[in-house]
Amino acid sequence: MHFQTDHTGNRPRILVVLHQEHSSPGRVGRELVKRGFALDIRKPRFGDLLPDTMDGHAGAVIFGGPMSANDPDAFVLKEIDWIKVPLKEQKPFLGICLGAQLMVRHLGGQVTGHHDALVEIGYYPLQPTAAGESLMDWPKKVYQWHREGFDLPRGADLLAEGPTYPNQAIRVGPCAYGIQFHPELTHQMMVRWTTKGAPRMELPGAQQRRDHFAGRFVYDPAVRQWLDRFLDLWIGTAEAPVQHGMLKAAE
Repeated sequence: MHFQTDHTGNRPRILVVLHQEHSSPGRVGRELVKRGFALDIRKPRFGDLLPDTMDGHAGAVIFGGPMSANDPDAFVLKEIDWIKVPLKEQKPFLGICLGAQLMVRHLGGQVTGHHDALVEIGYYPLQPTAAGESLMDWPKKVYQWHREGFDLPRGADLLAEGPTYPNQAIRVGPCAYGIQFHPELTHQMMVRWTTKGAPRMELPGAQQRRDHFAGRFVYDPAVRQWLDRFLDLWIGTAEAPVQHGMLKAAE
């Protein structure tokens, strides 16, 4: 599916931040479009600006990328700083992998590699915390592609854990989430990642290519279900968006 930035302005927009020339918002993008939102795709790495306010957007998603949240590049620092905008305005924010790590850096937390240099590339177990369980059902295994993880910054709730990288999903405030795994991955993306990133599968802890596809067959239906439920909680639909700021007043 080819995603275009929608300039007609009729549908509420989701700001989508991508990091490579040919990156795709994948299944997350597709599901948001299905829910009636338009995608406003920006690539700060290639000179796109980020808005000073979320007034023109219903939410924001920062996706993953091969760079590190610790890189000194101007666009990395700019994105880390920009996350204050959705956090301050309490607008729905989702950070996926690198996006989650950038949010953690913004909050003063650390992003580091594993002490035994282990990576997670393939499907790995996920265990919800009590807080995570009270929100929704979580898949048993999720697709990962990273060599760094994040610690738990002050004020963040831990929602799910994993054996190798303990912090897998966090929530900050009413509607900002960071996840270490990749629910956006389509079959086509998996083909591309495992082809272009083949050398990564030699790293300690990584799974072999055939196991990625075998794992997808077994675990992806639950991941798809989780994403649907997550989007219900996080943003809703264009017709009936979730009103996070007003939750307390309504209770």
